[in-house]
Amino acid sequence: MAEENQEVTKDSDDHGDSTILVGSKNVMSYVLACVTLFNKGAKEVLIRARGRLISRAVDVAEITRHRFLEDVKVKDIQIGTTTVQTDKGSDLNVSTIDITLER
Repeated sequence: MAEENQEVTKDSDDHGDSTILVGSKNVMSYVLACVTLFNKGAKEVLIRARGRLISRAVDVAEITRHRFLEDVKVKDIQIGTTTVQTDKGSDLNVSTIDITLER
């Protein structure tokens, strides 16, 4: 299973908001990205993760809300499943989470 190692991108779907894709970096890297986006004027930030990294995404949201930006609230949490192809060619179901924070 491939782990995503992406940081901050502009979300191209209907939100048009800033998105943070949680990968293998430490939690504080993603918290800093959240704080930076909010300080640059973003009204919403979407934190996305899948598989084993879901717990890291939850940590990012909670640290951002409780330690750095106490006026930020959780607007929405979406969970789902996506199918990923393994190296051997078989399909593997992987859980996903999208946490939307708003100021």
